[in-house]
Amino acid sequence: MSQFTAALVAAAASAQGMTTGDPAAPVRTGWREVHSRARRMAAVLADRGVGAGSAVAVLAATPADIAPAAQAVWLAGGSVTMLHQPTARTDLASYAHETATVLGVIGARFIIVGAPFESAAEALVAGGISVLNIPDLDAGDDTEFEPIAVDEASTALLQLTSGSTATPKAVRITHANLWANIEAMCATADLQAGRDVMVSWLPLFHDMGMVGFLTLPMCRGLELVKVTPGDFLRNPLLWPELISRFGGTCTAAPNFAYAITARVLPRATGVDLSSLRFALNGAEPIDVAATEAFLEAGAPFGLPATAMVPAYGMAEATLGVAFHPWGTPLQIDTVDAVALENERKAVPVNESEPKHADDGALRRYPLLGPPLPGIEVTVKAADGRELGEREVGVLQLRGDSVTSEYLTVDGPLPTRGADGWLDTGDLGYLVNGQVVVCGRVKDVIIMGGRNIYPTDIERVAQTVAGVRAGNAAAVRWSTGGGRESFAVVVESREAGDAAAVQRITDGVRSLVTSVIGARPALVQVVPVGTLPKTPSGKIKRAAAAGLLRDAVGAAADRH
Repeated sequence: MSQFTAALVAAAASAQGMTTGDPAAPVRTGWREVHSRARRMAAVLADRGVGAGSAVAVLAATPADIAPAAQAVWLAGGSVTMLHQPTARTDLASYAHETATVLGVIGARFIIVGAPFESAAEALVAGGISVLNIPDLDAGDDTEFEPIAVDEASTALLQLTSGSTATPKAVRITHANLWANIEAMCATADLQAGRDVMVSWLPLFHDMGMVGFLTLPMCRGLELVKVTPGDFLRNPLLWPELISRFGGTCTAAPNFAYAITARVLPRATGVDLSSLRFALNGAEPIDVAATEAFLEAGAPFGLPATAMVPAYGMAEATLGVAFHPWGTPLQIDTVDAVALENERKAVPVNESEPKHADDGALRRYPLLGPPLPGIEVTVKAADGRELGEREVGVLQLRGDSVTSEYLTVDGPLPTRGADGWLDTGDLGYLVNGQVVVCGRVKDVIIMGGRNIYPTDIERVAQTVAGVRAGNAAAVRWSTGGGRESFAVVVESREAGDAAAVQRITDGVRSLVTSVIGARPALVQVVPVGTLPKTPSGKIKRAAAAGLLRDAVGAAADRH
């Protein structure tokens, strides 16, 4: 069997396990029990024809069900695809149609469905999709099922990357890719069974949740406390409370969650964060101010000043690419904005120098650490030239955990070029071997020869009173005369108050112009939940620009 499958079997002997169901009804299940349940489920899957090379999709939200179901698929020799989840506003008939497209892309015969998506199961069946419910899997009684032998090149995960199920694309992650990345992350984070407690609310249909905070602890026998994204969003204080109650040592979240938690932490009582040594910040652009605010808010509760771990990762590399060295203080690279935007060079500056007193002359980026073991990172120009230190270009990767193939509606496509390097589409540079990310190539706003990064604009906009943390989008925008410019869309709970909207609009326009040195052509304040996002919470800028064009067009028609 593969090294990954062997690790799943070996972890069944661990004394560690998984606590789920918090805050309503917490239940701890040992990895031995998870494994026994998975063997019973695997026997049912085998009877249904799942074997080596089979693809199985999973639609469930309860970690206590997903863990044994996913493990059962792996024990039966198949690959797992976690489906994007419908919401209360989703049209289930359309969802069933789009899901059928996904199943065609990944070659899956049926879907395993668990709570709370029983109603979706009815629509899927009505759409001609074969469904196997979690209770059906639990009906198995063969705890002696022997894992099907698969080799390292076999598919373990098909990770969906597109934000739209209508045009799905999946990264094919092999057993070798998965095990290499798990080993590299464990070594870099110094994760040890019997010592470390992982705490997470991350969604399991996203790679950081599925790989980092379920698959990794399940196959390495690490203690895990797992709740759902809805639990966190309903009560952001639940996250630090769980870390306190269970002595959490390792957690992870996108940047917006740290910003939200920094705002609510002062209301906490009886919370102790002194055990937390590794708080990974990834999956979306990292705002230095938000990370500093989180550390400052957590300090009165014992949060170590070295706990924050800015990171870089992507599904095409299985998950992790680079981690800031844990146990060391946050490292910020402050660079000259003019050189960055006009010359594509990250020229370091001293923030205390008088000529740089105006923040508009500076850009601050966290150092994301050196590449994980087994991964190489280089920076290349548009013409393919390899660039030197502090020269800004496209980040490219290669290594054992870097995948080789996408599955798409048009068939398989390579993830890597003929030279073996994966083009990430991310702009960045290297500093003493550490990775820095500036933005996405496709999102860069070009004005007067400047390359302005949307993330810089968004970070400024989010500091305006009334703008929700993590809910600002800067997009390319053409003025009436055809001149290239940009627009800023921000979410606010005050979007229905005309006076508040005017105040926020003026504030965003003024502050962005002052700090960035470029005036937005348009600022739009929208209600909470308007900005389109990927499953991991990243703003979908192209879709946001489309919504903005529609809104402007509709307003013009009314007048």
